[in-house]
Amino acid sequence: MEEALAKIRPHTTSNLAHQKAPANLLQALESTFEEKHTDRTPTAYFAALITTLDGSIQKKDTSLGDGDVLPAELYLLALVAPFVPPPVIQTNLNTLLSLTAPLFPALMAHAPPLRSQLTLYNAVFRALDKSQLDVSAVRQSFASILQLCLDPRPKVRKKAADIVKDVLSFPPSPLIRHPYAQRVAEWAHIALQQASSGALPKSKSSGKGSDTSAAETAIHLLAFLRPVLPNLPLDAIPPITTTLLTLPRLGNPYLSQAAYSILSDLFTASTTTGTASAIEQIPAVLNAVLESPPAKSDNSISPSWIRVLGDAMFAYHVADASACATEFNKVWKTVWSYFETKHPQIRKAVAESLALLTRCITSSIVKESILDGEAGKSPLRSIISQITKALDSLAFASAMQELLSVVSALISNLGVRVDPAKSTTATEALLLPLVSKIADLRVQKGFEHKEAADAVLSTAMRVVGPAVLLAAIPLNLEPSDRQAGKEPRAFLLPMLNQPHPSLLGHFVSYFVPMSERMFNLQQKADSEGRQSEAKVWSVLVAQIWTGFAGYCHAPPDIKTALTPAFSQLLSQLLYGQPDLRPPVLRGLKALIESNKIIASQVDIDMGESSRSDNAITPEQASQNLAFLKTQVESWFAVFFNVFGSVDRDNRGMVGDVIGVWAGLAEKQDIAKAYRKVVDLFRQSLQQSDNGNTTAMTQDLLILLLPFLDGQDVAALFSTCLAQEVLCHKDNGVQKRGYKILAKLLENGKVEGDALQTFQRLDELSVGLAPAAKKDRFILLSLLILRVPSESLHIIPSLIPEAVLGTKEPSEKARLAAFELIVAMGQKMSQGGTVKRSMVDGMDEDGAEAQASINEYMTMVAGGLAGASPHMISATVTSVSRLVFEFRESIDAQMQTEIFTTLLVFLSSANREIIKSTLGYIKLAIHTLPVELLRPHLKELVPALLAWSHDHKNHFKAKVRHIFERMIRRFGWNDVHQAAGEDQAAKVLVNIKKRKERAKRKRAREDDDEEEETAKGKVPTGDAFEDVLYGSESELDDSDEDEQASRSVAGPKRKGVEQGVRLRVDDDEPMDLLQGVASKLTNSQATRRRKPGQDAGRFKTDTDTGKIVINEDEESDIEVSSRKAAKDVAGSAYRESMTSVDGFTRGPNGRIKFNKDTKKRRRENEDEDGDVEMADGATTTTKKNKRPTEPKLGHEFKAKKAGGDIKKGGVDPYAYLSLSQAAKKKGRNRIGIAGKH
Repeated sequence: MEEALAKIRPHTTSNLAHQKAPANLLQALESTFEEKHTDRTPTAYFAALITTLDGSIQKKDTSLGDGDVLPAELYLLALVAPFVPPPVIQTNLNTLLSLTAPLFPALMAHAPPLRSQLTLYNAVFRALDKSQLDVSAVRQSFASILQLCLDPRPKVRKKAADIVKDVLSFPPSPLIRHPYAQRVAEWAHIALQQASSGALPKSKSSGKGSDTSAAETAIHLLAFLRPVLPNLPLDAIPPITTTLLTLPRLGNPYLSQAAYSILSDLFTASTTTGTASAIEQIPAVLNAVLESPPAKSDNSISPSWIRVLGDAMFAYHVADASACATEFNKVWKTVWSYFETKHPQIRKAVAESLALLTRCITSSIVKESILDGEAGKSPLRSIISQITKALDSLAFASAMQELLSVVSALISNLGVRVDPAKSTTATEALLLPLVSKIADLRVQKGFEHKEAADAVLSTAMRVVGPAVLLAAIPLNLEPSDRQAGKEPRAFLLPMLNQPHPSLLGHFVSYFVPMSERMFNLQQKADSEGRQSEAKVWSVLVAQIWTGFAGYCHAPPDIKTALTPAFSQLLSQLLYGQPDLRPPVLRGLKALIESNKIIASQVDIDMGESSRSDNAITPEQASQNLAFLKTQVESWFAVFFNVFGSVDRDNRGMVGDVIGVWAGLAEKQDIAKAYRKVVDLFRQSLQQSDNGNTTAMTQDLLILLLPFLDGQDVAALFSTCLAQEVLCHKDNGVQKRGYKILAKLLENGKVEGDALQTFQRLDELSVGLAPAAKKDRFILLSLLILRVPSESLHIIPSLIPEAVLGTKEPSEKARLAAFELIVAMGQKMSQGGTVKRSMVDGMDEDGAEAQASINEYMTMVAGGLAGASPHMISATVTSVSRLVFEFRESIDAQMQTEIFTTLLVFLSSANREIIKSTLGYIKLAIHTLPVELLRPHLKELVPALLAWSHDHKNHFKAKVRHIFERMIRRFGWNDVHQAAGEDQAAKVLVNIKKRKERAKRKRAREDDDEEEETAKGKVPTGDAFEDVLYGSESELDDSDEDEQASRSVAGPKRKGVEQGVRLRVDDDEPMDLLQGVASKLTNSQATRRRKPGQDAGRFKTDTDTGKIVINEDEESDIEVSSRKAAKDVAGSAYRESMTSVDGFTRGPNGRIKFNKDTKKRRRENEDEDGDVEMADGATTTTKKNKRPTEPKLGHEFKAKKAGGDIKKGGVDPYAYLSLSQAAKKKGRNRIGIAGKH
């Protein structure tokens, strides 16, 4: 509420009456609160506004103009009411109704105060209990609001509809449905009946005919009904549904579209929420919809009509699958007939509806189709035959993309096992010929829907598995297949990397030998120097092993497939093939995770057991895990060796696999592996210059930490808390040492004295590397939680290190230091004693102090007396974080002392201190209460103005932003009065003007642009960082009004369909009955630049295909020079007659030279064909008589520079070759020395 009111207060000086009146009223109310020493609570504002409203009505001051009091009172009441406690509204309900309810008739003609009244009633209705909702005045007010849901004014109508939706969404406790829901349903039903009969009243504000206004009002009614329907009683849905079906008969396309859309929402909600509100009406709805099909060319109604059929059938299937199956064939044929349209919106709706219909296929339909045979006439066989013919039909050419998506949905929904005892799926039994046909289309040269075809094949791969799919669609990748003329299908290999039902043994028997043969071919091609061919075989081998993870998703034959020989092969790949290491690791990881997931699903739904994606049962998964446990020890050895052989950047994936397998291992396996790693760790510590091995063993220990027992944890903690580790010369060893200690504490398995650990860490801080500070801060934060409440004297000794850590160059180290400071503050705020006699540097007879956040703030503030500016700046930053974190706990006196103390540092000459202090001031203005800061404005504002002209370190921008916040919180007048002298006040005036100018600019941009673009920085997720650095000034940082150039995109033509065309091939005749899908193209594809399309412009050698460049051919420059000379020679006569330098002969033969007039010069310039510009570009005029003669040295013209400005224009030539200068003949010949 305070944020909303803060936006109103500055408008007391506004020029707009409707903004100024609420601000003045709010100012008067708050001044009354101050006089009576009343807290500014929502209840206080509410009571004051009710009293003010009562006084205005008694005075009959009920005018509703922009600057009047009554609209301002209603506006503030609407703003405050949502924050008022419900008991307060319930107590004052009668008073509120008696004051506001009679205002409805007068407010009808004034939209802004009417919207305020509606917002007020929204809060009132949601605060009432069940008994108060039955009050006649409340019911009458709700009826008035209900009528406003059809108001012709959009904002009023939307506000009323939102109120009804909110009221129905939050029924009074303990009711599940609101008491007004039945009343809303009856009103909506009556209004719909009036709309269907055309009896709706004509809109008063519309000058159109009654039919048009009735249709518009009906559309408004449907827009209101859409969000309200889920909250209406179930018995009220059937009559509304029946009435909705009559609306399309009115002939209004928008009304029909809205009605069908609401019906779709009804059916979708019934399937997702499990309610049966409209289930019993589905047969009637289906028949009514099927009886009124729109025209296939009507792209406004047809998509909604088609979606209704799909949603209704799916809802019917969920309710009664057997009854739905009887209507399946009829609805499919009806929807399918719209596939031949040219409108993409209709085709998309058809694809979505048919995808829903494929989910309605029952097991009885599937069994009937399988028993019927390939030549049968069962509904499903007919559908498959229909789709197969459509792939070659010209009528479905434009719908190829949508047709393939329907095939994909059909494959996915037929992935059920026909016989539970067998692994054969319905897709395998029915759809493999169709999938094979799509695969053949995919390899044809001119087929343009390869992405959609790939989606179909990928779905088939996931449903039936590669073992079945590759038997029907071979890969044809090996040389023997290529020699036989078979088309390769390498695009199938990337589809292997997804869960599928094929056995792991298929990969071992099929792909492993294939990869070995391809690897041999790669080695052979490499040895013979065919690098391109070798690269192809290498890529194919990598793609094969990428599919290994797909076979590892809970395979049933893991015991027989994961043989010692295959395990040895995997180990060799991990050791010797870095490129194949990631896919092998992914497969071994998926082997464990997939079996664990299935083993945990004990209560699996038996109805889903026929699905092919549940290949094994939880019992089989548990048996697989038991088998894999026996392999853990040998795989640990392999993983550890691989982990040690790769560099640090590539250990992450190996570490993930080790963690997954460690979670499966038995305790004795973990202990055995741990002892080996610890022995290696201790040996590497004793050896010199072996930091890599030490760091590697530490990484392994971190991976094994969660699985160690208590005895091993204690031993590891004492091992890492040693000088050899924490003072190691290698930074990585130190970091990992601190990280191990922190993780051991985090797991809670370490039992030890925190004070002794602090003492040991303090002793080892001498050899601390900067890179290990982050992990040290994290360790200290965890240790602080274990400090006893009577031993808090350890905290003052940690404060200097933590405070200085906030200035570390590493961001992660700074954040960890802040967390340590906050953790110590939380520990102090929990209470306890601080024994000052045990604090370093304190008197031994010092008294004990009670731990509190104020005491902790005093300790941290001691750093303000530091000897170095660095320490003072760090202390200011730390205090800022503590003030933000504990703003609710620190008392007002301490906050005032901190503020006044840090205010002094604004007069410092050190910029580091000033930067931190400005950050604190910014945070204080944002966080601290206004009453606490207002008395210090006279000191704060002049101190900030002293830095308002300093450009270094962005101080000017920072100060300006602080002043913007101050003006928003304290008001312009208070801040300006505190500025003092005129020169200083000019800065604030400038800020105000810039702010108003920016506001006007934004208003203009909002008017010009249809959509607002989000401005400002994205929140970082850290509230302190967002307050300190996140929000930027709403003004430009520079004084100049610079605007960033915007890239103006060219106009795009929306909704223009790219027509599908037939591609003409001169080599073979066109067959329009078969294979037409590969002959189709569209205009977009023809415009697309294809690789090598410019190669035809060059001369090539017929034998080798290489580009031929003849050395004796003349260059473009020489050709253009010769043409220019010819043009000059041919136009010499015309030049002599018309140019400025020409002449004519009189009747007696006397020569008369042409006059050098402006007119003649202008004519000469107009007649010149080409004018050479300063940047080297040539501008061609309309006459385009002739090109200019190339100047001497034009081939050396600068490409980017304009050149030197000379008398004859710009000379853009860098230099002139001496040979060309010597060849220049004539009177103005340039000599070798460059002189005339």
